[in-house]
Amino acid sequence: MSQAAFGATSRRDAWWIQPIAVFLGLSTFMVYSIWAALQGHHYTFASYISPFYSPEIFGSSPHSWFGPMPAWWPSFIPFSPAILILWAPGGFRFTCYYYRGAYYKAFWADPVACTVGEPRKSYLGERSFPLIMQNIHRYFMYLAVIFIGLLAFDAYQGFWFVDPATGQNHFGVGVGSLLLTLNVCLLGSYTFGCHSLRHLIGGIFDQLSKHPARQKFYSCVTCLNKRHMAFAWMSLTTVGFSDLYIRMCSMGIWHDWRIF
Repeated sequence: MSQAAFGATSRRDAWWIQPIAVFLGLSTFMVYSIWAALQGHHYTFASYISPFYSPEIFGSSPHSWFGPMPAWWPSFIPFSPAILILWAPGGFRFTCYYYRGAYYKAFWADPVACTVGEPRKSYLGERSFPLIMQNIHRYFMYLAVIFIGLLAFDAYQGFWFVDPATGQNHFGVGVGSLLLTLNVCLLGSYTFGCHSLRHLIGGIFDQLSKHPARQKFYSCVTCLNKRHMAFAWMSLTTVGFSDLYIRMCSMGIWHDWRIF
């Protein structure tokens, strides 16, 4: 580990651009997602539901599984359906191997970049509290896979609209339908390219060739894993924009253009 002063380096490239871009990107998403999750309204429009609020375990929309806010909810805590579920996908991203490296550099400067002086001279790694908690990533991965299935069902529902004249559901395609579908595809590519899933499928074997079925799945996960960083950022963008799009439509600011 470098013992140089913080920021000292012999590099001549613009090494600082990436950590600043990551800092700004993640900060923007975190501020927006926390704000959106605490609103508790304008998270559905037509047959669409924001991925920040799905599954809606308790809530006031038709998507709610068990009806409105439960009576046992503490009155001094503002209620939002997103509070009940966002910890799972949020925990999956926060403990992700890629995101760890990204925000360690961007927020903690640990290290800020290769061969650049760090602000601290000791290194404890992820073997002690609190960073040892990062090792629960594999368990968040199991939950994330379930969420992909739930969001895929939401995307399917997004292609069905109520005819105001007959009150019957009919198939259609809106911009929101395509956005929710794109979102679940990118989220799926990010989730199924997870390093923990790759290890679970084939990394535990010394000779993967002796397990042909596992080897095929391992190759598929590896293909996605090679683009893990790209899928991480693209899915982060679409999940945030999906909420924004549905919120704007619900508030009447944007119009959901129906293709047919």
